[in-house]
Amino acid sequence: MDYQITNKDEMNALIYGNHGNPFAFLGMHSAKKGSKNGLVVRTFKPGAVKAFLNETKKKSRKEMILLDSNGFFEVFIPGRKKKFEYDLTFIFENGDEFNTKDPYSYSSLIDEFDLQIWGEGNHRRAYEFMGAHVKEIDGVKGVHFVVAAPSASRVSVVGSFSDWDGRHYPMRKHFDQGIWEIFIPGLDENVEYKYEIKSPSASLPFLKSDPYGFFYEKRPQTASIVKKIDNFNWTDNEWITNRDSGFDKPMSVYEVHLGSWKRHKTDDEFYSYDELIEHLIPYVKENGFTHIELMPVSEHPYDPSWGYQVTGYFAPTSRFGEPEAFARFVNECHVNNIGVILDWVPAHFTKDDHGLRNFDGTALYEHADPRQGEHKDWGTKIFNFGRDEVKNFLISNAVFWIDKYHIDGLRVDAVASMLYLDYSREEGEWIPNKYGGRENLEAIAFLKRFNEVVHEEFPGIITLAEESTSWPLVSKPTYVGGLGFDYKWNMGWMNDTLKYFEVDPLFRKYHQNQLTFSFIYAFSENFMLPFSHDEVVHMKKSLLDKMPGDLWQRYANLRLLYTYMYCHPGKKLLFMGGEIGQWREWSEARELDWGVLDDPMHSGVLNMVRDINGIYKSENALFEVDYDWSGFQWIDFSDVDNSVLSFLRFSKEKKEALICFFNFTPRVHENYTIGVPESGTYEVIFSSDSSKYGGSEYGTKEFTTNEGEWHGQPYNITIQVPPLAGVIIKKKQ
Repeated sequence: MDYQITNKDEMNALIYGNHGNPFAFLGMHSAKKGSKNGLVVRTFKPGAVKAFLNETKKKSRKEMILLDSNGFFEVFIPGRKKKFEYDLTFIFENGDEFNTKDPYSYSSLIDEFDLQIWGEGNHRRAYEFMGAHVKEIDGVKGVHFVVAAPSASRVSVVGSFSDWDGRHYPMRKHFDQGIWEIFIPGLDENVEYKYEIKSPSASLPFLKSDPYGFFYEKRPQTASIVKKIDNFNWTDNEWITNRDSGFDKPMSVYEVHLGSWKRHKTDDEFYSYDELIEHLIPYVKENGFTHIELMPVSEHPYDPSWGYQVTGYFAPTSRFGEPEAFARFVNECHVNNIGVILDWVPAHFTKDDHGLRNFDGTALYEHADPRQGEHKDWGTKIFNFGRDEVKNFLISNAVFWIDKYHIDGLRVDAVASMLYLDYSREEGEWIPNKYGGRENLEAIAFLKRFNEVVHEEFPGIITLAEESTSWPLVSKPTYVGGLGFDYKWNMGWMNDTLKYFEVDPLFRKYHQNQLTFSFIYAFSENFMLPFSHDEVVHMKKSLLDKMPGDLWQRYANLRLLYTYMYCHPGKKLLFMGGEIGQWREWSEARELDWGVLDDPMHSGVLNMVRDINGIYKSENALFEVDYDWSGFQWIDFSDVDNSVLSFLRFSKEKKEALICFFNFTPRVHENYTIGVPESGTYEVIFSSDSSKYGGSEYGTKEFTTNEGEWHGQPYNITIQVPPLAGVIIKKKQ
């Protein structure tokens, strides 16, 4: 057989999937056959029995020579020096014919600047060229695929368009950056694909989903799907223009797991993003919350992970619909003046075979050493924050959600596990940093850089840290040595408060320091007060079920708990189900127990949450000065025997003041005197003991001041104290 000018070994390397540089071999190249100069075109189409080279301008056709029965073809064109436009026609044994532009006729489509800043580890928008993008090149529509796999010996795009055979579309490698690319003509949106990767360390090629994929098949299927995400119909310009970080604004966050908020009664299927627009957004608005915080909606394979073990970092999960539908959901939140915070998980990722683990046959995204790369608690892999690929990936991902989906804030999960190398590890199970310490220096640098980038790129967005240790300056700017977050979840406050409320009121007088302790550090960070999903799972009981006492007292305690939270300095977060006083602890496998609202005690809890959200948003003293002593003053924290606390909350420059009073026992106090800062008439503007909430409606609603100093205040009032209740009192104007 005349093999013309093709090296047989090189041809066989391509046929058997071992060729690492296909663009140097396939397509059109200058060549010499004997004494003749010209051009050679090579192509490989498994299953084809004939192939033709079609010259576009001359409208001529040349039959190519079949050099190998696997489908390798070549044609030599003597005397031609200048490359020309062409396409290829393949004929298969069954007579089917396939015409296409040659993918190997295209030069690299990646901008040199992208390659440069990628190589530096400084790319903020890598998603704009990585992944799969529909493009039109010289009038030809197709999809441009780009993936990082520096240690791979060969990477191919596979899908139904290639019979899932990695020999069809091996990619071009940019060796300096470890990036592979190919433009495949004729493909469009909704094509399913994966990357077939061959590694020197693996005996067989393996399949991976696209780390930068914009959409995925619905689990348990795992293919990536080509999607355009640049043509969403946004109408939220006014919201985006006016949003700010909110330090002096009210922030009452409703934390939601979309898959278990509500489900269809007939088949227990999830609500779609569009159905959540119809049902969830009006509910959140009606009940007075300012923000929705979504537990992770990035694509994830395993429902019980709640979204915290991610495979598709750049894709809203297909469980609830398409990317455009998720964009509509965010847009409608904004149109209804509701901010959207997204739980973001840069600490660790799932070990699923189609995900990031050993992506190119090596530990590309994770640490190779399990003492650094294995998260024992969650059975996951830990990102190697020192790698440029990881920095590009995660920083770009944070920017992506704010840029493409208009997300207003990112709540970073498991920050404590990122900060400490010995997090949840025994001695000998971790590797110290270069100074011998336990701080993860690369993770710290990453968190600071993340916060700097997103705030620089998107003024007005917020970042929040779920950080459970005493790490200093979490919510302070990086230029003063902080991590750069806007807010930190106050896990200490949450734990101490719930421990106190779980104590029988008879014995609470011995534990009052659990409430007052938070004020020692309340203004050291910009805190958010969370009653999140973590407090109502894994046999911890629901918030209502944690409360002691008889049935009436348990509801009263829950209403008191919420009143205390809304009066305490700090922004607020409540997990779904808490607002209806659900008895059962939360499970991702079922919807909330909406039927409890038929009971007036439960509907009373919801009424109370709605009303206190309204009070909170309308009273500047409850939110304007959350992070400075000037917004807070004790009236009395020493009445331990009666388990009573009282304090003042002030607005800016103390223009407005509220008295917050709490009785943590079921005992009624007929005449209880507290000091107040001004003379006049005071009124109760909120009481958790109101009969509309299921309370006893005890006590008068107006009080006139008495002369005489009390509790260090120049005047005093005598009030009737309702049982297990919180009241907010304001001077009448």
